[in-house]
Amino acid sequence: MAPVGPRSGDAIFANMERVNAELFTLTYGATVRQLLTDLEEVDEVNKQLDQMGYNIGIRLVDEFLAKSNVSRCVDFKETAEVIAKVGFKMFLGVTASVTNWDADGTCCSIVLEDNPLVDFVELPDTCQGLYYCNILSGVIRGALEMVSNTSSFAQPSIPSFLWDVSLKTEVTWIRDVLRGDDAYELQVKLVKQVPEEYPYKDDE
Repeated sequence: MAPVGPRSGDAIFANMERVNAELFTLTYGATVRQLLTDLEEVDEVNKQLDQMGYNIGIRLVDEFLAKSNVSRCVDFKETAEVIAKVGFKMFLGVTASVTNWDADGTCCSIVLEDNPLVDFVELPDTCQGLYYCNILSGVIRGALEMVSNTSSFAQPSIPSFLWDVSLKTEVTWIRDVLRGDDAYELQVKLVKQVPEEYPYKDDE
């Protein structure tokens, strides 16, 4: 039997069970507001949103692999394209593009054409310095630590400890419409590839 081909982000998104978009947006907004109340410092809120996203990202990988049938990524460039064209469409219903690659192919920008997280949102002057959608940077960072350009995306049944390499990345906001820019742009930089350590030794 021929292998099942990869599914587009549009096809997956159209068939996924999902919450009401407006409810999702309002719930996220309430979460950010509560963090601002509890933590008071904007920098701490940015860190907390990134950590929340990281925790989500490492858990989304299994669902992504199971539903996308994406084939093996051969390098970091292809990995970034999969995130933008399949991942963002699959989970947020938006299209993203990958631009501004450096000469080494280890740093690029992901530009969102739309951002449902910011519907109904205006940042007050007291929130200067807040990266309202910093949860997205954490999601990307967490997901990339769980899959790699040497991992077989076509075999979602393989547990994470059998994957060869973990991709350590830095993900930062370059442009943010809520901060007066003309687009939502995330810079994704590959810092290093870390070989995974097996949790056990085969003594046989």
